[in-house]
Amino acid sequence: MSSALLSRVFIALQYVLPQHALSRLAYHLTRSRMAWLKNALISWFMRGYRPDMSDYLLAEPLAYPSFNAFFTRALRPGARPLPPDSYTIACPVDGVVSMAGPIEQDRLLQAKGQHYTLAELLAESTDSGALFEAGWFATLYLAPFNYHRIHMPMEGVLRGAWHVPGSLFSVNTATAARVPRLFARNERVVCLFDGPYGPFAMVLVGALFVGSMSTVWHGDITPWRGAGPAVRGVHWLEPTGAAELWQPRGAELGRFSMGSTVLLLLPPGMARWDPGLAPGAAVAVGQGLGSLGAGAS
Repeated sequence: MSSALLSRVFIALQYVLPQHALSRLAYHLTRSRMAWLKNALISWFMRGYRPDMSDYLLAEPLAYPSFNAFFTRALRPGARPLPPDSYTIACPVDGVVSMAGPIEQDRLLQAKGQHYTLAELLAESTDSGALFEAGWFATLYLAPFNYHRIHMPMEGVLRGAWHVPGSLFSVNTATAARVPRLFARNERVVCLFDGPYGPFAMVLVGALFVGSMSTVWHGDITPWRGAGPAVRGVHWLEPTGAAELWQPRGAELGRFSMGSTVLLLLPPGMARWDPGLAPGAAVAVGQGLGSLGAGAS
């Protein structure tokens, strides 16, 4: 069977799989502290993905108390230095650029021939989409072997956060090319900030087998109680953690349990992306993505 046919079969299966039930199962399995189970899961992962453990605070895979602790492992100090120029936007994640560029009025490019709108992404019951019309966006994909903590791209104060229910399709390249409005139909968490040059937003997009999404202010947000295709409406999130609403550039913002996607949204005139920020480019936490106050329009 060809790879193209396999991709089509995989995408077709996603429409009928119990996406939320499978992700809840992943949530419980990956948090198990039964030694035989967590060791089996970690060993399977190491064989399949061979992540480089030299960048991490705890380099011995089986020393982690659960698969989730291993998957969301912390970096060792200095592993991802921030750009020395305080005007540089720091990449919030390790991963690959799926898409990046200008927002065409209110439309974002998902893949060739595939678009979705700010209103769809941020939820039509909010008015935040108008902040980013004709602005800039970057879609960053985290593969399973990547580091899975999410960091602040610049300093900012949390202005609001909300959870948008939705589907849990895979967010890999093949699915993004074939599932219309993928990032606007999947479950997601939106964090809106006020930064030194204006507002910006981080959108954490859920995916198949992503056991949970969390932030430092709210703890685990997903799986949402009763989550599923029938759940509708925005859930506004109130901070419950000890983290200050203001966070400096590079501070941890949240985590994914299993791989997914983050979108960074900027308003018009705030910045311009670096020319090398193109689809397929590998990126790492702290890497410069662009410069603030660049006079983009």
